[in-house]
Amino acid sequence: MTTDQAASTLRDGVDDQLCFATYSASRAFVAAYRRRLAPMGLTYTQYLVLLLLWREPEITMQEICRSLELDSGTLTPVLKRMEEAGLLSRRRGVDDERTVIVTLEPTGEALWPRAREVQAEIVAATGMSHGEIDELRGQLRDVTLALGDDH
Repeated sequence: MTTDQAASTLRDGVDDQLCFATYSASRAFVAAYRRRLAPMGLTYTQYLVLLLLWREPEITMQEICRSLELDSGTLTPVLKRMEEAGLLSRRRGVDDERTVIVTLEPTGEALWPRAREVQAEIVAATGMSHGEIDELRGQLRDVTLALGDDH
């Protein structure tokens, strides 16, 4: 894309902007998940934490922060509420007390079957095939990598 082409894009309306399309899609996904997760007593962020724990039942808080691109100040209250609900537990590392280890509890594990149903509902709601979803996800990852440190 030439500089002139890029500049002309800036004069287009908000609906013509890729950034707004991705922002709108992100908001729509979060809202769709929120509606389906609420009966489970989960927020979208808590669901993302559980996705990590369902794959690896014991991980550090630092790994969660890195994977979800959240800072510890944002994540700590989320984990605290999840621990109070019995979904996970937190403990300090033996070798390094600065390390917080997060472990999935049976109550959190028990939510996995319903979460799989939610995932299937969301896929169906998009009207896209699994191939189309994989392609779009790949394109979005490429855009994220291309933007580099800007995210």
